[in-house]
Amino acid sequence: MRAVLCTAHGPPETLSVADIADPSAGAGEVVVDVACAALNFFDSLIIENRYQFKPELPFSPGAECAGVVSAVGPGVDAAWVGRRVAAYVGWGACRDKLAVKADKLVAIPEGLPDEVAAGLMVTYGTSLHALKNRAALRKGEALAVLGAAGGVGLAAVEIGRLMGARVIACASSADKLAVARAHGADEVVDYGSADLKETLRSLTGGAGIDVIYDPVGGAMAETALRAIAWKGRFLVVGFAAGDIPKIPLNLVLLKGCDVQGVFWGAFAEREPAEHAANVATLFGWAAKGLIARGPVHVLPLARTGEAIRLIAERKATGKVVVRT
Repeated sequence: MRAVLCTAHGPPETLSVADIADPSAGAGEVVVDVACAALNFFDSLIIENRYQFKPELPFSPGAECAGVVSAVGPGVDAAWVGRRVAAYVGWGACRDKLAVKADKLVAIPEGLPDEVAAGLMVTYGTSLHALKNRAALRKGEALAVLGAAGGVGLAAVEIGRLMGARVIACASSADKLAVARAHGADEVVDYGSADLKETLRSLTGGAGIDVIYDPVGGAMAETALRAIAWKGRFLVVGFAAGDIPKIPLNLVLLKGCDVQGVFWGAFAEREPAEHAANVATLFGWAAKGLIARGPVHVLPLARTGEAIRLIAERKATGKVVVRT
């Protein structure tokens, strides 16, 4: 079978495609014939050895996938064979076949395309965990989403709207904001040309933002925090800008606000029941067309490096997947 391999740490262009042996299903495992593997920003970090998880070389990028179960190992119900499934695997999904623990599988609802199902776990899982489990977002609250046209940002826009928030999408260009608006944003802020703090305060009549969702980091983090409301919640989701900001704690004191870390992977491992409930919610919403309505960039497996480069340079709007 074909596998995209990281054989030495480096940029996306150093990835290669090789023929390797098919996997077999061990105890408690299944083999999934991968239809699509979804990519995320951290794929650009993990291949350069700059991520908190450091898989042994060689490995394949790709944390999530969708496909069909072709074989089961000892202890797994044979009824899984032939079923369409999605799974979060951490890394390793960019290949034709993949051995996966059966307890990681999620049945894909009928009618939900593979390219959509493959990309629900990380971006939408992160956003639902952030807004529901961490910020406890309430109907009518003001939610500002930074990096609102990226995969995780669009997920936050869509989920925030479903939860009844007033969603303010923030991004670096008019084109990106048009995408966010199409996905349900009530207001938009172009922080490439406007003062983010003053615009957010103006849009809320001076009251400030109740929840700030920040997957970008960098200079915008402190600027956004200065526009937060009294007892607001600032969600630290990631650092796509590359720089980890140093937040002046006097701002947290003066605003009476909370700065909350969002580590979806650890949440999924530590709180499996709550994670499973969130996944069921997400797949139900997606099957009804309420979330994950695109855009989805689909490239062939052999162009995985190009796909990761799109994400690393923040040129992609929505989700990026590769098809086998």
